[in-house]
Amino acid sequence: MSVLEEEGFVTVVASNSAPMVARITAGSDRMVIDESGVAMDLKPGADPYDYILSGLGACTVITLHMYAQRKGWPLEKAEVKLRHERIHASDCEQCEDENARLTQVTKHLRLYGDLTEEQRKRLEDISARCPVQKTLVAGMKVKTVLETEV
Repeated sequence: MSVLEEEGFVTVVASNSAPMVARITAGSDRMVIDESGVAMDLKPGADPYDYILSGLGACTVITLHMYAQRKGWPLEKAEVKLRHERIHASDCEQCEDENARLTQVTKHLRLYGDLTEEQRKRLEDISARCPVQKTLVAGMKVKTVLETEV
């Protein structure tokens, strides 16, 4: 069994027959990213950034529900809408290089339930503490291991 087939890995494969299509296996889930319509301004489905946003959004709402349950707060539903965009550093107050381009994710958070204003504010603060957001904000090292062909 190669590392690509081992449990605990997300496997992504693209081939010459469809180089703009990536087939993903994550546990028992199967997903497809299809960027074949990008050149024609068609968006056939989720792109790689959509999956990053999906992971961030899922982590955010799960973290909020875990926190609210632990506190006994009446959070009925949490919804987050996310957008990925590139901005110029000149648009960023904390940026040092004004010629740089940055990636920005905007999260629109909606909380449902009979929550006090204090609880809503605390949940907003907690939403920034989900593990995926902490990883994205801190940055990560990506280590590549080139395997031999089997």
